[in-house]
Amino acid sequence: MMGIEKEADRGFYDRLRRLYEERLPFNRVLGITVTSVTSDGGSMAFPMREDLIGNVFHRTLHGGVISSVLDAVGGLTASASLLPRVAGLSEEEVKGMFAQVGTIDLRVDYLRPGRGNRFSATGRIMRSGRKVAVVRMEMHNEEKLLVAVGTGTYMVG
Repeated sequence: MMGIEKEADRGFYDRLRRLYEERLPFNRVLGITVTSVTSDGGSMAFPMREDLIGNVFHRTLHGGVISSVLDAVGGLTASASLLPRVAGLSEEEVKGMFAQVGTIDLRVDYLRPGRGNRFSATGRIMRSGRKVAVVRMEMHNEEKLLVAVGTGTYMVG
């Protein structure tokens, strides 16, 4: 029985990965790739590109890109926390659950300029309830320098 549950978990996480990489148009614009997703966290990465620059003199990442990616990884993480609720649900019911996930509040602290060639963002569940999930997010560059942190509150039910 455990093997069946594990396979179902992988299917759930694969659907989430496809949703956040392929189906969300703005995530495609940003070039986001989901690098991992589990029941208590997720991570994404994206390359620096000319059209993501916010300061042309310092060639740093735009603050709106930083905020958007932190929000995206927060949403992915909040969505992943729904795994225990999907057992026995149809594909349409699971899609309906994903459709309910939305940002209620987002706080971003910019710690240093976004310099680098590649950035990664991670999210960890702080609390997940019936209606709301709270997620802590971080963004690093390829040198593991912490660029920004965030806290997001997401509607999940």
